[in-house]
Amino acid sequence: MTLATRIAALAAVAPGTPAPSDALTLIDELLTHLESGIIRAAERDAAGRWHAVPWVKQGILLAFRFGVIADLSASSGAFSFVDKHTMPPRRFAPEDGVRIVPGGSTVRRGAYLARGVVCMPPMFVNVGAWIGAGTMVDSHALVGSCAQVGERVHLSAAAQIGGVLEPVGASPVVIEDDVVVGGNCGVYEGTVVRARAVLGAGVVLTRGTPVFDLVKETVYRATADRPLEIPADAVVVPGARSVKGGWGAEQGLSLQTPVIVKYRDERTDLATALESWLR
Repeated sequence: MTLATRIAALAAVAPGTPAPSDALTLIDELLTHLESGIIRAAERDAAGRWHAVPWVKQGILLAFRFGVIADLSASSGAFSFVDKHTMPPRRFAPEDGVRIVPGGSTVRRGAYLARGVVCMPPMFVNVGAWIGAGTMVDSHALVGSCAQVGERVHLSAAAQIGGVLEPVGASPVVIEDDVVVGGNCGVYEGTVVRARAVLGAGVVLTRGTPVFDLVKETVYRATADRPLEIPADAVVVPGARSVKGGWGAEQGLSLQTPVIVKYRDERTDLATALESWLR
């Protein structure tokens, strides 16, 4: 049987039933395949659309279901960590080619980090996440469960890339190749940021966020069957739109909204090239 078929069979076990004898072996196999990049929690189709892989996410949920609470503290005992025994922090070796700079960072089991990824402390990468080669995960950044982050991305300090684990068919959060995510940005709820886009510091994107494109004079929104998508090369900054009627208008209030002010060019590339000196 395929791994997907075996995961489906394990998921069909009635709640409260003792775990089958091979449950932990199957979960370990799934997490190991995620860590190696053999499988992913989301995939891009030939048309460029991203889709969740429900059976993979279902398998991750089984790791929580059949895991038991265990002491995961370091041997010194200086810090106390207690979690499901199926989800310990990942360990890396020099031959993995990943830099985990000392200072309080954690990468959970089942996350894939390609060679050349740099993790500045403190940061956190959750289960099912995928991070491409040459990406920088800066201090206080979060890569949530099953989030997909491409190659040569810069996740600046305090950037939050949200996770989408349930429901298993929900659209993933995706940051494509060569994207710059500014400090204190938040990208959540099934948003897709296309290649080479630049998110200025403080931009917040969610499924319910309208994004106003001043260049193309259009508004981007999520639909029932498609996530919010930021176009390739777009430069997005925090903006505001005024409240048009009622008491809010009388008070001169406005609502936060991201605004595309330009598309990436040589000047933008020059401004974002400094990160290469950090590698």
